[in-house]
Amino acid sequence: MTDTVLDARRLLCPLPVIRTQDAVQQLQDGQTLRVLCSDPGVLHDIPAWCRIHGHEILDIRQEEDEIVIRILVCTAD
Repeated sequence: MTDTVLDARRLLCPLPVIRTQDAVQQLQDGQTLRVLCSDPGVLHDIPAWCRIHGHEILDIRQEEDEIVIRILVCTAD
């Protein structure tokens, strides 16, 4: 299964987290979301949001001016 991609580049916090929340709500348990960001605040904010809401961070990569965060969607039954 391929990742759903959210382009949150050039958005400043809290918008990347809000857009991530909106995108996750459209996905099902076990699907993955790849979030593309440029705001370094997401390195703390998105993992914290995932911990609070029960989703899993699969990996975080920094490539020059871009941050890529992969999230595994975990929904409660």
